[in-house]
Amino acid sequence: MNLLLWFGGGRSFLLLLIQLCCGTLPIWTKPSRHQGSHRHVHNHTNDIILAVILPQHNTSYPWAWPRVGPALDRAIAQVNADPNLLPRHHIRHIFANSEDGNGICSESIAPLMAVDLKYEHNPWAFIGPGCDYTSSLVGLFTAHWGLPMITAGAPAVAFVQMDMYTSITNTGPTHKKLGEYALHLYKHFGWHQHTLLMFSDTKMGERACYFALEGLYTEMHENNITTMDLVFEENKGPVNYSELLHKIQDDGRVVFVCCSPDIFRQLMVNFHRAALPKEEYVFFYIDIFGRSLESRPSPWARGDPDDVFAKEAFQSVKILTYLEPQNQEYKQFVNDLKSDAKQMFNFTVEDSLMNIISGGFYDGLMLYCSALNESLSEARDRPSGESVTKRMWNRTYYGVTGLVQIDENGDRETDFALWDMTDMNSGNFQIVAVYNGTQKQMKILSGMTIQWPGGNIPWDVPPCGFKNDNPACHARTIAMHKMISIVVFLILIIFTVTVFIYRKLKLEKDLVAQLWRIAWEDIQMSNLEKAMRSTGSKLTLSLRGSNYGSLLTADGNFQVFAKTGYFKGNIVAIKYINRKRIDLTRKVLFELKHMRDVQNEHLTRFIGACIDPPNICIVTEYCPRGSLQDILENESITLDWMFKYSLVSDIVKGMAFLHNSVIVSHGNLKSSNCVVDNRFVLKITDYGLSSIRTESETEDAHSHYARKLWMAPELLRMECFPPGGTQKSDIYSFGIILQEVALRRGAFYLEGDLLSPKEIVDRVALGEWPYLRPSLNPQAHSEELGQLMQRCWAEEPSDRPEFNHISALLHKQNREHRSNILDNLLSRMEQYANNLEELVEERTQAYLEEKRKAEALLYQILPHSVADQLKRGETVQAEAFDSVTIYFSDIVGFTALSAESTPMQVVILLSDLYTCFDAIIDHFDVYKVETIGDAYMVVSGLPVRNGKLHGHEIARMSLALLEAVKTFKIRHRPDEQLKLRSGIHSGPVCAGVVGLKMPRYCLFGDTVNTSSRMESNGEPLKIHVSSATRDLLQEFNCFQLELRGDVEMKGKGKMKTYWLLGEINNSD
Repeated sequence: MNLLLWFGGGRSFLLLLIQLCCGTLPIWTKPSRHQGSHRHVHNHTNDIILAVILPQHNTSYPWAWPRVGPALDRAIAQVNADPNLLPRHHIRHIFANSEDGNGICSESIAPLMAVDLKYEHNPWAFIGPGCDYTSSLVGLFTAHWGLPMITAGAPAVAFVQMDMYTSITNTGPTHKKLGEYALHLYKHFGWHQHTLLMFSDTKMGERACYFALEGLYTEMHENNITTMDLVFEENKGPVNYSELLHKIQDDGRVVFVCCSPDIFRQLMVNFHRAALPKEEYVFFYIDIFGRSLESRPSPWARGDPDDVFAKEAFQSVKILTYLEPQNQEYKQFVNDLKSDAKQMFNFTVEDSLMNIISGGFYDGLMLYCSALNESLSEARDRPSGESVTKRMWNRTYYGVTGLVQIDENGDRETDFALWDMTDMNSGNFQIVAVYNGTQKQMKILSGMTIQWPGGNIPWDVPPCGFKNDNPACHARTIAMHKMISIVVFLILIIFTVTVFIYRKLKLEKDLVAQLWRIAWEDIQMSNLEKAMRSTGSKLTLSLRGSNYGSLLTADGNFQVFAKTGYFKGNIVAIKYINRKRIDLTRKVLFELKHMRDVQNEHLTRFIGACIDPPNICIVTEYCPRGSLQDILENESITLDWMFKYSLVSDIVKGMAFLHNSVIVSHGNLKSSNCVVDNRFVLKITDYGLSSIRTESETEDAHSHYARKLWMAPELLRMECFPPGGTQKSDIYSFGIILQEVALRRGAFYLEGDLLSPKEIVDRVALGEWPYLRPSLNPQAHSEELGQLMQRCWAEEPSDRPEFNHISALLHKQNREHRSNILDNLLSRMEQYANNLEELVEERTQAYLEEKRKAEALLYQILPHSVADQLKRGETVQAEAFDSVTIYFSDIVGFTALSAESTPMQVVILLSDLYTCFDAIIDHFDVYKVETIGDAYMVVSGLPVRNGKLHGHEIARMSLALLEAVKTFKIRHRPDEQLKLRSGIHSGPVCAGVVGLKMPRYCLFGDTVNTSSRMESNGEPLKIHVSSATRDLLQEFNCFQLELRGDVEMKGKGKMKTYWLLGEINNSD
């Protein structure tokens, strides 16, 4: 890593430099290129002119003119105002812009500005530039002219290393000092061998990260610390983070990184996702101006899903920044800078570490004036620039940025801060240590500790090397591997022996435990009739289907082969064993254990066995759909080929599992031993336990030979064949079942031949060519299925296929069908479901209409609010009402009228009357409470309160009812006048729903009793009103009332009452 700062000028600037040295360059005066304060064409003898070259508009530069200009103006004003500093002299500055048209520092424009300013204004010193490349060329010119160059920018290391830059005094932070801090940090943590420098560099523009890391590179190499460079470009396409992490893993554990904050965060997110051990790495992020810490609570936070990974990864991150001065002068300087920048440039200066650069320019100008003042006091004429520069070096003074110490090379000693994550929960970063550049010491702040994942400082070089290639470590690893191998081998041997012993002991324990054993008392038997009619599976081969295949007994009775009972509340199948006792030999115990261990969805589950004489039986899972033979013989069941293939596929799956289990083979496979559960899944039964199974001694010859129709010829020829049969004999039996399923004409169907089961068995056992086999019917099944049948019942057992092969053949023939019956049934039901939508919609509308009618009826019985509460399932709480008006009425002489009328006439009378009344009260804000016989009760003011209007509404309603009665005609007595007696009273009541059956909304309280007394003490065709109601009506001033006087009321004493005569028309 090396820097040649002055290459940027090109050949034109080399020629320019030669011409300047020879004194042949013409003087350019272009006023438009620079702006200054107090600009004059001819200099006064007491004017000290300072030439300022800085970027004018691009405020992203810390040394931009809007940031630095206010500081320089304030410093010049302070110097000019101080009579002891540069007496008889006046300082002013001339400004020139170092930017090109794109706002970038230009190494072409800056030197031209310097030459222009030099020969037009003859300045005493140059302030700036700040950018490295522009400073390199201007620095060459100022050194040639012998003029001081004061800057707080130009931080590159090359300004110190190269002897040609003798005029530059830097009062701002430099990368050499950054390198010194990084070296001090490196040694502080005990590292001394190797580090990785990782940075982004486009090889264009300012190359800030390149120059920053150059400072670290220089210091590390001077102290014999090896470094590795990892350079990438972040602005040209997506960054390959996996490749970068792979290089980090191969080349470093202590990593100094310089790039943009977002790229660094994404690097750490990928570091976390790569699952690299964070306790072995530390990342020092070079962020000298603290941009990653400015606008967010934590440098890792972005508010996206990656925050959780970034927070975890940033535990391995430390951040290096400049240390902001804490003295009061600096704080006041920043406040003044903000106000001046706003006033002079309408630019807002934020709180940022970049303000240190503005303070550096301020202190630099003050340092220059102090040195110039000393030089002028010793010489009357203008002192040489070299002498003033030397006075500024190796000098210490106190400025606005605190203690300013310039070293022997003209660079300022710089203070730095180390940031670390201090709270793992919040992930916040704080300053944990500060570095004093003057004292060359780093101090951990009080109460702070530097956090390390894992609790220890990571190695700069792993003990076994970055690639685990350390020979000594490798030798130890080999020895360790051998030891581990021996230990693992011993552990495996011990584990194997332990497992063997454990399994042996467990096996013996299981054999002794006899978990399969069932006591006869635990089985509840159902009655025989129930078993035969509903739960027992009956073999019902018809003589029509097969003369020889029927499993009917000789006397024509049904043979029930699956008796049932209840075990632990579940229905089970019970198969009796025709033995007096069972000897539990080791072989029998193993068979019983194997039966319990075998589990498959296409095998009936073995529940247990009862060996209590005389009830010796096997208890298995019960399948209520009966056997396959039952289904095939039932003509009412339609079986398409989808259904048939599904059943056959279940047989193949069950037998394939059985052949691969410890049971090995079935030995008695037939359609009656294939049962179907309630989900239409076929299961194999009657397998295993060959040591204890026996044939029935009571069956006749017909049944005996009928059971052998599925038996393979090689077994029929044996005098004593193995009870468990063979796998090849099971294939033969499956072929017979396959023909039985395909034709549905019984087992071993022979077209045209009427052979008995005995004759069929004898000819099959004889084995003469042509071999006797069931008939095929190409019209009933496919040709491929017929070929499969023939292969299954081949005479030579070795020619018969395995069940796994049969499964593949069936799958190939039945690709268009699903193997599961339920899946096929569901697919058909989906088609029907679509047609049900319209019917459902129609039924829904009918339901909604009935619901509306029911609600309307409910609203006629109860108030709306009460009915709505009941519909929601809520309890209707009783409610108190402070003031309501109740109306009672009855018919005078109704008892006599009823006695003289028939019941039907009475009902018709009341129905006509109350229908009339109901129509009238709909026009008023009232609620009809009830009718009992001829009594009619109405209330207003509840359940919805209406203020004081309840008296008004009841009064108008009672007048309307009275007028209606006067014209009401009784059907069976049209000439007779009904005499209605009415009473009204107002007061408080309590209302609520009473009862659960036929609930009613009832009123309670003395007001109800008083209203009833007002009616009973009234007179026909008059409306009797209490004083309380009269007071309410008086407020409306629209009713005509007449005092009746005091009336004796039962239970009330004397009450003053009134007659309601009518309503006054306000228009009258």
